[in-house]
Amino acid sequence: MASPDELLIAASRLSRVYGERRVLHDIDVAVRRGEVVGFLGPNGAGKSTTMRILSGVLAPSGGAVRIAGIDLLEHPIAAKRRIGYLPEQPPIYRELTVDEYLRYCARLHRVATSEAGAALARVKDRCGLREVGARLIGSLSKGFQQRLGIAQAIIHSPEVVILDEPTVGLDPIQIREIRQLVRELRSDHGVLLSTHILPEVQAVCDRVVLINAGRIVLDTTLAALSEATRGWRVRLRRPPPIETLKLLDGVQRVDMLDAQCFLIAGPRLDSEAVARRCVGEDWGLIELTPQDRSLEEVFLRVTTGDLAMEAA
Repeated sequence: MASPDELLIAASRLSRVYGERRVLHDIDVAVRRGEVVGFLGPNGAGKSTTMRILSGVLAPSGGAVRIAGIDLLEHPIAAKRRIGYLPEQPPIYRELTVDEYLRYCARLHRVATSEAGAALARVKDRCGLREVGARLIGSLSKGFQQRLGIAQAIIHSPEVVILDEPTVGLDPIQIREIRQLVRELRSDHGVLLSTHILPEVQAVCDRVVLINAGRIVLDTTLAALSEATRGWRVRLRRPPPIETLKLLDGVQRVDMLDAQCFLIAGPRLDSEAVARRCVGEDWGLIELTPQDRSLEEVFLRVTTGDLAMEAA
């Protein structure tokens, strides 16, 4: 039986050069069985290039990629058989029925004819498509078409599932349904999810990888990220210079909110020790309140280089 933490995507020192322009700088990406990894980055960061390399569509200029232990460059066919890929625009044929399309995809992925019926039943059940098998794809809603896109990506039971913006253009109910489906995929696969929607990362991902300017600037679990970015709102009647607050034990960052109010943060910050120091120094402690930064704030700070060291 495969280990639940089996490394399914292992990319090391990936680089990509277009002419004289280097868009990836020796990056590492890892995805384990049983986890959903959110892959984030601003436009032009190198995210799409990385996704194309990991899915076997584009060759890297340097580095190595192993899919379920198989070298993607040396054995591309064997490695790609272990990948299910949903691009941002699902590769569907509107003139086919759902069943016709899924049988076609099963043949493309070399699912044995004797096993195709069971494979169709399995993915239709998992993706909520049981009632629409005979319907033309062109008549389906956007949400059902996205479900069908995921179904074609997993019909051959791949170890790795790569999803590029799976909820773009969906309404709130459809988004919730697709997110639930992605969460369920972790039971049998390792999932790499590329998205611009930050709440989606919080809703479905176990770990987040951020890329900026062709470099990985953050790779951590959401739990560790939340711990690293937790702060305390401190209001003092007689505050000391901000440099003094920065010297408190465990404090890595101090932001002045107004003349008497500060946001202090650090992964090993002891709030009780801060309170004792404020009282002992007669700074007139008025307020000491926990305050977490939103993922949007974290994203902005990481991509500007301010938070990478804090969350490492």
